[in-house]
Amino acid sequence: MFHRIRRRAKGPSEAQRRFMEMVKQMQDQVPPGVGVPPTEPEHSAPAAVVDDFLPPELRVPSHDQLDGRMTAWPQPLVLDGEVVACSVCGTYRDWLILSTRDQIWLRCRAGHQQQETRLDTAWYNRHTGPADATHATFEDCLRHLGR
Repeated sequence: MFHRIRRRAKGPSEAQRRFMEMVKQMQDQVPPGVGVPPTEPEHSAPAAVVDDFLPPELRVPSHDQLDGRMTAWPQPLVLDGEVVACSVCGTYRDWLILSTRDQIWLRCRAGHQQQETRLDTAWYNRHTGPADATHATFEDCLRHLGR
């Protein structure tokens, strides 16, 4: 019912014909400035230096200024098809994931820590959002995350 028989055009359409004519007209033209040696810039007085960077209280420290970063991970962590459990108490959820010195550490609610070699800093960066606070000590960060 909705089938149509398309008729083959015997030649290019009107729009195609106009386009081909325009291409032929422009074929030998060269854009202005091509092949002309560049002019030397005018020497003017140097611009005044303005410190437009954020004030110190609004700046976020860069990764090399921090000892590490951590984030809460409440759900089970599955790596290579297996659920990661604490090697001491067997807990498998409610982790803190710590990223420090290009290593990833997992900390369970009971305070046991284990290094997770299957994860790296790139994984941490992909799976966490921006930091909402910075802290002077590890204990301050734990308090901030409710531990």
